Amino acid sequence: MRQADTHQPGALDGGTRERGAHEVSSREGGKRAGGAHEGILRRQSARESAARTYARALPIVPVRARGMTIEGADGQRYLDCLSGAGTLALGHNHPVVLEAIRSVLDSGAPLHVLDLATPVKDAFTTELFRTLPPAFADRARIQFCGPAGTDAVEAALKLVRTATGREGLLAFTGAYHGMTAGALEASGGARDVRVTRLPYPQDYRCPFGIGGPDGAELAARWTENLLDDSKSGVPDPAAMILEPVQGEGGVLPAPDAWLRRMRDITAARGIPLIADEVQTGVGRTGAFWAVEHSGIVPDVLVLSKAIGGSLPLAVVVYHDDLDVWPPGAHAGTFRGNQLAMAAGAATLAYVRENRLAERAATLGARMLTGLRSLAVDHPCVGDVRGRGLMLGLELVDLERAQPAPPTRHLDSLTPPPTYGPTTDPAGPPKAPQYQHPHPHRHNHPQRHQPHSLPDTRPHPPAPELAAAVQRECLRRGLIVELGGRHSSVVRLLPPLTITDEQATAVLDRLADALTAAERSHRRTTDGRLAPDHP
Repeated sequence: MRQADTHQPGALDGGTRERGAHEVSSREGGKRAGGAHEGILRRQSARESAARTYARALPIVPVRARGMTIEGADGQRYLDCLSGAGTLALGHNHPVVLEAIRSVLDSGAPLHVLDLATPVKDAFTTELFRTLPPAFADRARIQFCGPAGTDAVEAALKLVRTATGREGLLAFTGAYHGMTAGALEASGGARDVRVTRLPYPQDYRCPFGIGGPDGAELAARWTENLLDDSKSGVPDPAAMILEPVQGEGGVLPAPDAWLRRMRDITAARGIPLIADEVQTGVGRTGAFWAVEHSGIVPDVLVLSKAIGGSLPLAVVVYHDDLDVWPPGAHAGTFRGNQLAMAAGAATLAYVRENRLAERAATLGARMLTGLRSLAVDHPCVGDVRGRGLMLGLELVDLERAQPAPPTRHLDSLTPPPTYGPTTDPAGPPKAPQYQHPHPHRHNHPQRHQPHSLPDTRPHPPAPELAAAVQRECLRRGLIVELGGRHSSVVRLLPPLTITDEQATAVLDRLADALTAAERSHRRTTDGRLAPDHP
């Protein structure tokens, strides 16, 4: 059994003696290093696409990395809570990953083999199937795809459409499944008519305004009614695709009971269920696969990121009943990445043998408690949520006026009350004037009755504040990501090998960053946010 990595932050350069020498050399060469750093960033800005993202918010030039620690070209060090958007389950350059890669390189094995069988590929597939829920693995097939998660999503959609002969798709608000055309169709911002949008349950911004188990149940009933209503306009779909935890959507863990309802609803209607575990897989949420929390068995699993051990790899694993496409129906030149398979097999085995999923559950719960304590001291933290080591804080604007709450009424289908001597001697109340959003010639008064639904309207999101917190974190040596609606959620995705000391340092630096960002983002007299200052 491989032993857990005991590498500590600060050990990147070897130890205390080397660290002292490094500090002297850093002072001597500080200007030279800073110049190189700035030059690289300038050339990137001049040469690369306007579509670049992380490079804009994180203007650093990594030159060395180990575990959770990154060192930049300017000599600065950072704790990395981005982890390649969840790719680095074991952090940067873990010894077992490097050993696996070197082993393949030193063996003389081919590095590119398309979809031919190799010992490396066989070892990866064997280890992957060993980690899958037994009820799923017993009748599973695997398709190696192009190297990115979005390629695996495309393959999954093609698979279910081929198997069912149907085209439509059920997806969820807030979803993110990739950047290629088909994956974008299933994501939250798409407008493709082949995809039907369903409500994804959440507490803080519940689409039904109630949250909790009742909000999740309403979301499930909406889905069920939509599928069973012959006049809903929704044809029989080829599949439902969902994330057990929405990451880019704002770190929204799906309730286990709701996931079981989705499995029951789809199974009863012959609809394949696709679980997108590109970011949630390999122990990230406190179980090896996030679907295991609820106990559901999907028809299709989409996997990428951590399964490649930091190198590009993506697969679709699915029930053998769906394996109906002919040879060549889906392919990809780089689906035989031997280095990624070796690194991936080593990562999967290390996470399994060292019970890092359980560690993620324990430490994640501790960090979640720490983050909630931050909310007590920082009212700008509207919500804290997460599962395992997939954590998020939603920042809100306490000073900006909230939208006016909707008129608390039901439509005229609700029977009006009977007024009389026994109810209200004064007679019925005056009917409110209702301005139709699209006025017509007969804009007459509407009579509506009060309802008893709670008015749970959260504060507006604060994307400018979230961006300021991200910058302040970077100044304190902490790398974090933003996500969610309006990019107002600060996301933490540390490696599963994070130590207790590192977890404490993350929370301390984040607390300092919150304080600094709040101080620099006070409102001006005209209601605008004041810009932050270094």
